[in-house]
Amino acid sequence: MATIYDGAFRTILNDCRQLIIPVINEIFGENYTGKEEIRFFPNEHFLDQMDEADKERITDTNFTVFGKVPKKYHIECESSLPDGKIMIRLFEYDAQIALDEGEVTEETLTVTFPNTAVLYLRTYKKTPDKMKYVIVTPGGTVQYDVPIMKVQAYSLDDIFEKKLLMLIPFYIFSHEKNFPTYNSNEQKLAELKAEYQRILDRLDELEQQGIIGAFDHMH
Repeated sequence: MATIYDGAFRTILNDCRQLIIPVINEIFGENYTGKEEIRFFPNEHFLDQMDEADKERITDTNFTVFGKVPKKYHIECESSLPDGKIMIRLFEYDAQIALDEGEVTEETLTVTFPNTAVLYLRTYKKTPDKMKYVIVTPGGTVQYDVPIMKVQAYSLDDIFEKKLLMLIPFYIFSHEKNFPTYNSNEQKLAELKAEYQRILDRLDELEQQGIIGAFDHMH
């Protein structure tokens, strides 16, 4: 099932790419206006494995936002329980992205790691607010945080006020625990449908104001 959510996330991002800007602003405290150029790069990476065939890994996102200073970003969409494997996978992606775009000048290799974050569709008691990389090198130790955005922490009003419209397709996760009730209680199901009608009405209003296009609305 995780692949379905990953695919939906990639589709929204590729087809309505400007919707990622408010998400980046929220996660990383940026102040992008939404008019910046966004350039996507290949999501497929081949990781060298000793004694094994190269493994293909597909990232959810790999793009650069060209603001005053170009910045690389990598965001993964997750629906499963956090564990150490996620951190390892994230670092593998980041290292390969950095290597793929690395530069060699006068025997010096320069690699730039992306700004990385994780979008969690479900929130568990063990879901932290951030993860951390600690990289020990002969030249010193480097450490930095990998922020986590929890979809279920945002109300509908939050989503619209902060223009986090990219989260709307995943808003249903906030109702997940009530699915058995909706299946057995017509009144509660009607309330859910009414809430989604209000979402459509608010999107219609944004489209009429020219804030989003019809294509964004459709997705």
